[in-house]
Amino acid sequence: MDASAGPGGLAGTVPARTGPGGPSGSAPAPGAVIPGAGPTAAPGSRPTVKLREAAPDDPPRYAPEWLELREPADAAARAHDLLDPLRIRLANLPGKSGVVIHDLGCGTGSMGRWLAARLDGAQHWILHDRDPYLLHFAAVASPRSAADGSRVSVETRRGDVARLTADALHGASLVTASALLDVLTREEIDTLAAACAGAGCPALLTLSVAGRVELTPSHPLDAEITRAFNDHQRRDGLLGPDAVTVAAEAFSAHGATVRLHPSPWRLGPEQAALTEQWLRGWVGAAVEQRPELRAEAEVYLNNRLRQCAEDELRVTVHHTDLLALCHPVDGAS
Repeated sequence: MDASAGPGGLAGTVPARTGPGGPSGSAPAPGAVIPGAGPTAAPGSRPTVKLREAAPDDPPRYAPEWLELREPADAAARAHDLLDPLRIRLANLPGKSGVVIHDLGCGTGSMGRWLAARLDGAQHWILHDRDPYLLHFAAVASPRSAADGSRVSVETRRGDVARLTADALHGASLVTASALLDVLTREEIDTLAAACAGAGCPALLTLSVAGRVELTPSHPLDAEITRAFNDHQRRDGLLGPDAVTVAAEAFSAHGATVRLHPSPWRLGPEQAALTEQWLRGWVGAAVEQRPELRAEAEVYLNNRLRQCAEDELRVTVHHTDLLALCHPVDGAS
């Protein structure tokens, strides 16, 4: 999601088109929300990696700073238990020329940096994103070798995930995405499932929000902020916390074997910078959805930020990873 300022001082903004960590690796200004960590800038704007062609003045939905900040937590959260069945499927592919992996909504390429080093054999990654600026970062920072030292190559593409077809995935060994499903509509998820099934390739779709957050110590407003945030995630037909269930049903309807596994962020003192940004975005989105919460939410946010700064806050943000093993179309087992 984009950042939004809004009246009342809940959130500020910082420029999006800077490199990871800011122009010279600097931290965001106090009180600022990195674009991507807060709610969308305008009603009706799509908060994500929509892969449509962007207008020249259309800002990126995610800033590299936010993606860099969350990457370690994402890497720690992703479900390793889904890798073994994926490895077995890839090992049974016909031919020995390596695998072709399409990474949808790649951002700065964190999925490739996490997964390439956990798979054996030559890999060719095709990185998709709507933002050429993020595609540049993803290509530059892409891994160069697999777990066994085999070569990893990369190319970038701009396109539209809502129009993804089996033909576009012809020759694909795997489709991946991270934090994508919850910002799609039901129709878009069905399009994705149909494309993967038609191409006979599995899909590893990680870090979809589950709609549950645990904060320690607890606060009476936690549940209300959570409900408002979840409603914000569901606006304009997006699925938000319902996405994993819808995706599992869609892939299953297309004949895939679906496995789900929890992949929570567990944020403590070592993740304080991420926790601060997440808090500002989480509360800001809740207030955007329910403006009547603003006065209470501002006190709540200030209290939570103080706890974070004093190493008193622990946060678990629940996500779910999905592995869909679509039926092969080429005789592979």
